[in-house]
Amino acid sequence: MTMETFELNKEFVDEFIVQIDSKKEDELRPVLDRLYPADIAEIFDNLQLEQAVYVTSLLDSDKKVDVLAELEPEVRVKFFKGFSKEEIAVEFVQHMDSDDAVDLLSILDTDIASEILKLLPDKQDSLYLTRLLRYPEDTAGGLMGGELIKVNINLTVYECTEEIRRQAEEVDRVYTVYVVDDSDILLGWVSLKKIILAKASTKVSEIFDSNIIYSNVNASGEEVASRMKKYDLIAMPIVDSLNRLLGRVTIDDVVDFIKEEADKDYQMLSGISHSVEMKDRVWVLSKARLPWLIIGLFGGVISSIVIGQFEGQLQENVQLALFMPLIMAMAGNIGVQSSSIIVQGLANNTITSEAVWGKLGKELMVALLNGLVCSALLMGYGLISGHSNSIMTTVSIALLSVILLAAVIGTVVPLALDRFKIDPALATGPFITTSNDLLGLFLYFMIGKLLL
Repeated sequence: MTMETFELNKEFVDEFIVQIDSKKEDELRPVLDRLYPADIAEIFDNLQLEQAVYVTSLLDSDKKVDVLAELEPEVRVKFFKGFSKEEIAVEFVQHMDSDDAVDLLSILDTDIASEILKLLPDKQDSLYLTRLLRYPEDTAGGLMGGELIKVNINLTVYECTEEIRRQAEEVDRVYTVYVVDDSDILLGWVSLKKIILAKASTKVSEIFDSNIIYSNVNASGEEVASRMKKYDLIAMPIVDSLNRLLGRVTIDDVVDFIKEEADKDYQMLSGISHSVEMKDRVWVLSKARLPWLIIGLFGGVISSIVIGQFEGQLQENVQLALFMPLIMAMAGNIGVQSSSIIVQGLANNTITSEAVWGKLGKELMVALLNGLVCSALLMGYGLISGHSNSIMTTVSIALLSVILLAAVIGTVVPLALDRFKIDPALATGPFITTSNDLLGLFLYFMIGKLLL
């Protein structure tokens, strides 16, 4: 078995567990050496706590923390129940990049995290991690790590090289060398190529590039991700309000952040109020889904009240009842389509909440075109099926009106939520579907009452 051909299956896991239970260290070590940390983390999902702790004892320090970084947050919490606070501090946190260490400490209870920080051998690391923990996890400060290479602008290339060699011991990946002044204010960057090609006596000030993309420590994670995507950056420096260099955000952190945000928005779109996993307990899964189901339930009750108010009209024109599901379905679908486009635009910064009228006008034109096509198709169906012209005309006009109304709601609601600093993803899924069902049904009956 090689790393390239590894595939987790039941036979492999069963054999692996047998070797663990038998404490066959000589057989387990070669297998673990050939596996990537992500593969080992995947195996951990199939192990008991004692088994996972034993496997961890067979890994070197670097691979141990790499495996830990691959575990899901809830799995990490369970995993750490097999270690003392001192072991967590010395065997894991001490060897982790600062951003990964902060991610780990942030999912633990505050008191436990504080005790672990006190147990770190290097008090400077403890102080730095404590500062990082103050930043919200969805900001640049929450995403950044302190592992980077910086040089003073007054150094020569020879001195710069020595400084890089010294700092590189603490940095796994060297993407860029940042240039600062005596006050640690970010001035620019210098490429490794320029350093290698320059003469030893050349000053850094002669070869550095002052054009550098950076972000403020309080900027949102979305802003950081958008800027790195726009400028195709592998790493981006983070500064404070005085432009002092604090850390950097790397592409792997941004990818993880984007995935988490996408998962959260997808679950919100599906009517799940907070992030959950299938492995969560039944009560946790139920609590995440129940609020939107209750909203849908009340929406259904109100729909029945609306229908009851027009009971006499339905008795006079029974055929109107046949098209109620059509009206409600189209209203919900159009609303979700419009809101999804707006939410996507807000997420990737292609539109802003100030652009209400422009987006509304465009969505209305799209809705008008789609509504005319759908209404014409519906009229054609009425002619073929033998429904009365008056009923089909009423239903077609109502359908066009409902599509226009749903497009307005689907456009305005997420823009309004974003304007008031509320996650616009709330405007998708059950929320927009339920509200459009109600308003579409009411509009349908009102048009029916006027025309029939």
